[in-house]
Amino acid sequence: MIDTRCGLRCEGCEYIQSCGCGGCIATNGHPFHGECPVAMCCQEKGYVHCGECPVIPCELLKQYSCDPEHGDNPPGARIEQCRKWTLSEQ
Repeated sequence: MIDTRCGLRCEGCEYIQSCGCGGCIATNGHPFHGECPVAMCCQEKGYVHCGECPVIPCELLKQYSCDPEHGDNPPGARIEQCRKWTLSEQ
């Protein structure tokens, strides 16, 4: 199930309950922390998720996915998830 624009998986995320996060797709790019630049970029280009963009991984997505403090574990997991979604759509 595609639940985010950037490839982050909402399933099991602590912010769903603790912050009332609705996810970026359901909230049109405004999850619990406010406007998400990755989601907004994706939406403006008309993509469901970043894996549909020919520029994947762009610098913005790399920043989000590989940030040492708030990024993915392992780094780049969102990028790989977007690629998986794209492959499953073909």
